[in-house]
Amino acid sequence: MLYSEKVMDHFTHPRNVGIIEDADGVGEVGNAKCGDIMKIYLKISDGIITDVKFNTFGCGSAIASSSMATEMIKGKPISEALTLTNKAVVEALEGLPAHKLHCSVLAEEAVKAAIKDYYDKNGIEYDKSQFPDCASCAHCAID
Repeated sequence: MLYSEKVMDHFTHPRNVGIIEDADGVGEVGNAKCGDIMKIYLKISDGIITDVKFNTFGCGSAIASSSMATEMIKGKPISEALTLTNKAVVEALEGLPAHKLHCSVLAEEAVKAAIKDYYDKNGIEYDKSQFPDCASCAHCAID
């Protein structure tokens, strides 16, 4: 079987799908050329991610990665969400095929982009090394 049961579950029954109209932070990553675009919306109160939603245009692995990533950061402090890695998403999904690992990278980048947007909107200082820009991201280089 190509995909784990966990991947299939998060693809066929994705969690936290939608838009938060008055989101405190929004992160959009991806590239129409490679086919996956991921958007994550955060609601933050007292440094805690109280709600998170996503919209993803892409394959089953991209949808499953988005769903799992939102589950992993919901209810967590921003500092903990910033430590989310694509490897942790893959492990939580019980694996992804090698040619689909870029989907988990997108999920990590979308979470970080949404947190960066929150920091920027609120004038909060942050360590810029935690937020690589798209030019340095490996997403499309992996394909």
